[in-house]
Formats: sequence, structure tokens, C-alpha cells
Amino acid sequence: MKIINDIYELEEPFKKAVVTIGNFDGVHKGHQAILHQVIEKAEAIGGTSVAVTFEPHPIRVLKKNGQPPLITLFEQKTELISQTGIDVLICIRFDETFAAITARQFVEDILVRRIGTRAIIIGEDYAFGRNREGNVEFLREYGKTFGFEVIVAQWISDTFHAGERISSTRVREVVTAGNVEEAWHLLGRYYQVRGRVVSGRNRGGKLLGFPTANIHLTDELCPKTGVYAVTVTCKGNKYKGVANIGYSPTFDDNIFTVEVHILDFNDDIYDEPIRVNFIRRIRDEAKFENIEALIRQITKDIEAGREILANQ
Repeated sequence: MKIINDIYELEEPFKKAVVTIGNFDGVHKGHQAILHQVIEKAEAIGGTSVAVTFEPHPIRVLKKNGQPPLITLFEQKTELISQTGIDVLICIRFDETFAAITARQFVEDILVRRIGTRAIIIGEDYAFGRNREGNVEFLREYGKTFGFEVIVAQWISDTFHAGERISSTRVREVVTAGNVEEAWHLLGRYYQVRGRVVSGRNRGGKLLGFPTANIHLTDELCPKTGVYAVTVTCKGNKYKGVANIGYSPTFDDNIFTVEVHILDFNDDIYDEPIRVNFIRRIRDEAKFENIEALIRQITKDIEAGREILANQ
């Protein structure tokens, strides 16, 4: 997949570009269906499949406060889109200047003149341009003028809740609630966080007897506090583990941490980037009366994790 980080440096339009546009946060099954539809249409007309996204997420520019955490940071989003087989990913820098572009300017300058759009595939509620003035009907009118086809993609149903569409909002809801198994059905993969291993509070191995990798997250979505069976990728290798997300109430320090005990593992991975896939939630976070009670529970958590991860 070719990645273009500055659309204004495109030297010429693509051959018969079939385009979809979106933030693609999460690259969930609904996004995947549209991306595959773009690929199929491009193959049918001998054209180029193109996905257009934005960085940073527009809501982070348009709403200064209260923006939701990202389901996928840009690196992971790019990887997931590439895995679909899309030919080209165009990343448009979204700032206040770009936010002021009218829907007409976006169609004429970007879709038609720069990308060379022959067909565009979007969801029925797609809106774009200043004040979200562009929509499906707007595109259809301009499609008649500039000779591109507008295709409205069907939304994909949430198998857990019949009649509800798969959306980034829905993914956030289930991950925030700790329902990582349901997230798998929405994403088509396990929910993942990425981070770098940082110094912890020297409790895991020294005090409790269970060494942990403490992970520094940036601003991605984090599952509900609790204990989870996970898989971990580090240095190209995959491991099994048990993760604790929360505030360590037994120690009363109220510091939020994401820490992973990697099973049967004792390497030094300080400052290494790791990826954690959440397989199943084991229990809520709890406060124990003493360290010995906590150790007994951690031992049970590890046993439960091994059982859950037996086929991973």
C-alpha cells in the first residue's frame, strides 16, 4: 500500500480512482466492508483503490475538550488498512484551515482534480466540508457534473445486538465496559493497546513474586479496570499473560497503571515497545485485606489465564 501524507504534493491523479473517506478509527468490520467494496469496484473497472483519512482525528480539532480516546492510534490504523489490500492511503492533515474548506472545494479540488475520482463509496450518513454541508445528495449532484459514481454502502449489523450497526462509538462502549470478547465480534480481531515498557513501583517481582511489564499508554482507549487474560507481542515474539488495569487499591496509592505479567517469561524488556491483545476479562479490580490475600488471588488469576489462553 502506498501512503501519501501530503495530498497537495500529488503530481497527477490516480487511474480511475475508487475512493472512500473516513476517520476509520478502529478499522472495525463496518470499515473493513467498505474498504473491501472499494477494492472490488476498483478491480471491476481496472482502477485504483483509495482510502482517504485524516490526522489528527477531526473531533480533536473541532472540539477542544471532551474528545473520545482513539481506538487505534495512527500507526495501527495504517497497518490495518494496509491489510485489507487497499492500493493507496491518503492522510490529510486536519487543522482549522482544512476544516474551513467548503464541500464544493473538497469535491472539485481534492476528489476530482487531485485524486481523479471515478467512484466514491460512503455510508449513508457521511457528511463533509465546512459545517458538514456536504452529504450523499450533494455528492450525487456533483457526480453528474464531474462524471463520478456515488455508491452508498450498507451498514454492518452488530451480531450481539441485532438491528444495531457496528460503529466506532459501539466499539468504545464495549471496550470501556470491559466486554473485550464482544469487541472481537465488532473488530474481527482482539482489542489491542500498544505502549512502551516503563519503570514500575518495584512491587511485581520483588514484593509479590510476579514480575510485570508496566506499559505507558498515550491517548488510546483503555479497557475497564480489572484483570484480563491477554497475549503479548514483543520483539517479534508472542507470549501469553495476565494484565491488570487499575489503581492498585490494596496499596492505596491511587496511581493508574496498565501492567502485564507475562507467563513463563523473565527477559529484560524495559523500554521495549509491546502490544497487548485483550482476550477475556477475568474479574473486577478488588482491594484485599493484606498482601498475602492479594498473592493468593494473583495465583488464581494466572491459573484462570492459562486455562483461557490454552488454545491461543
